[in-house]
Amino acid sequence: SALGTTTAMSFDANGIITKPLQPAFSAYLSANQDNFALNSTVTVVFDREYYDVNADFNTSNYTFTAPVTGKYQINITLRFNNVDTAAGFYQTILTTSNRGYAVFTIDPNYSADLAYLHGNGSILVDMDASDTATVGVYQNNGTQQTDVSSGTDCVFSGYLVA
Repeated sequence: SALGTTTAMSFDANGIITKPLQPAFSAYLSANQDNFALNSTVTVVFDREYYDVNADFNTSNYTFTAPVTGKYQINITLRFNNVDTAAGFYQTILTTSNRGYAVFTIDPNYSADLAYLHGNGSILVDMDASDTATVGVYQNNGTQQTDVSSGTDCVFSGYLVA
C-alpha cells in the first residue's frame, strides 16, 4: 500500500522555504461589539477567520491555543468607536496562560468624544503546548458607550516563529 504524504517543508530554486503546516491564524469580528462594560477586561469577540492553519483558533470562545511549545508572534489591531473623553484610559490586553500583556493604551484626553480611534501592537510571546491567548479591552471609568468595530478594522493574528 502507498503511504500518504504531507509536505511539511518545501524549498524552491531560489532557496525560499515554506512550511505549509506552520501554525498561523487571522481572526476578525463579524459584528460590532457595542457598549462594552466599564472597569473590567472584556474579551473581544473574534468570531470569524480569514485563515487558520491547523485549526488552532476557536471562533466560539475567541481563543488561540498553541499546538506546540514555542515563541509566537501575536498581532492585534483594534478600532474603538464612540470613544468617551470622560474615560480615564482604554487598554488593549493580550492574556496568555503564562501572563497578561498591555498591548497598547489610549488616553482619551480630547476636547470632544471621538467617532473612532485605531490602535495596534505586536508581541512575541512564549507559549507552551495547550497554552491559550485571548484579546481583551478595558475602559477605565467614563460612560459605557464605546464599541469595538467589526470586519477589517479589528484583527487578531499570530504564528509560530521558533
